Amino acid sequence: MRSMDGHCDVLLKMWLDQEHSFYDTHSNLDVTYLRLREGQVGLQTFAIYIPPTVAIGQKFEVAVKQIDEFYEKVIQDGEKMFLVTSGEQLDECSPARIGALLSLEGADALQGELKYLRTFYRLGVRKMGLTWNHANEVADGIQEERGGGLTSFGREVVEEMKRLGMILDVSHLSIKGFWEVIEYPDLPVYASHSNCRAVCPHVRNLEDDQIKALINRDGLIGITYVTHFVKFPHGEVTIDDLIKHIEHVCELGGENQIFFGSDFDGIDKKIRDLEHAGQVNNLKKALLKRYPETLVKKWAWENGYRFYLKNLPSQNVKKTGAI
Repeated sequence: MRSMDGHCDVLLKMWLDQEHSFYDTHSNLDVTYLRLREGQVGLQTFAIYIPPTVAIGQKFEVAVKQIDEFYEKVIQDGEKMFLVTSGEQLDECSPARIGALLSLEGADALQGELKYLRTFYRLGVRKMGLTWNHANEVADGIQEERGGGLTSFGREVVEEMKRLGMILDVSHLSIKGFWEVIEYPDLPVYASHSNCRAVCPHVRNLEDDQIKALINRDGLIGITYVTHFVKFPHGEVTIDDLIKHIEHVCELGGENQIFFGSDFDGIDKKIRDLEHAGQVNNLKKALLKRYPETLVKKWAWENGYRFYLKNLPSQNVKKTGAI
């Protein structure tokens, strides 16, 4: 069964350690071409994440270096993997030739400049989360104690994302920022890698009213494999523990919003039997034991396909203004 994944941090690992190889059969990366093939993944989102230790004036540069890693070491000649920038390309995605989406995890790399947002768009980035866990020029992250929302510049960024046709990721965003984003009409929103706070009370998980808001906006909720977002108290975490989050979203009426957002290569502790992209079939098999195949296909592929088909820019539509 074909599936897609809404978030991984393999570009960060490849930038930090140039010895990592995406196509090496012996690579210890969670996400590699062979592991994606093994897991029958047809579309993978690659996050561009800038660590907080990077100086403010170097964040744009580091983001561009990670994008270069993507083009040089992941996409290469486009035969095995290819960049997806429009809805029309979704039908070309398969485990034999895997589609790849680029997403900026936090607007820190903009360095307060809208021109850098447009530059990232030109480089193929179609999704962006406004923050990581802390505050930046755009908004407060979920772990910023003051819990502020969007800044004036942040509102400019959101408006420019709308103009360009970009998708906004609310994972990591403060609660106030989340609700301010939800107020924007006709803005595609989703949570790339967040679970349910009612099941596991971690601050990074979504509250029930946030889940309902994403349902009402026809967004997506990327069920994530981060163990401390899955189960509390912690300890060994199983696929059964993860499925409780899927069940809860369904109870809230969100069966059409669920998809997968692994956070592979961004996590150290793993769910048993779900430790890299090649083991995603174990999750699908576990779901098939509990739910009809029609539902599992929705969560593995169809919900994400429908969302991206609706919200990624069309190849046939030109945005207003020069980009």
